[in-house]
Amino acid sequence: MTEILREIGMIARALDSISNIEFKEYDLTKGQYLYLVRICENPGIIQEKLAEMIKVDRTTAARAIQKLETNGFIEKRNDEHNKKIKKLFPTTKGKTIFPIIKRENDHSNNIALTGFSTEEAEQIFQLLKRVRENVEIDWELVKKGHKRNY
Repeated sequence: MTEILREIGMIARALDSISNIEFKEYDLTKGQYLYLVRICENPGIIQEKLAEMIKVDRTTAARAIQKLETNGFIEKRNDEHNKKIKKLFPTTKGKTIFPIIKRENDHSNNIALTGFSTEEAEQIFQLLKRVRENVEIDWELVKKGHKRNY
């Protein structure tokens, strides 16, 4: 049973490595494509919510967002009601690259699920979703400065 998380980690690292190599020609590096996808899917999202979706700390998210903004993929806009809040939107450049990233993601999904029936793929999805929900409990706890009991 302890090998499950190792397998998930190896899959995630392999796919992330592939994506980083393939998206390098578009000036997207080190997982920045993840942020761009979420911003394209959720225009107007705030940085904190984006970090929560991707499961990274605010500092990591801030660095990636800054690079995306510097490279012209996204822009920050002030909230109409609260000037302290910056909303994130894809630029034309970001919207142009989004379908390419989506196509790579669909391809990776198809490759990963080769030989699985639709029902098996749905079962994998539901099981992994439960795993993520379980892990999120500890993630929230540790993120707030608490220690886990081993």
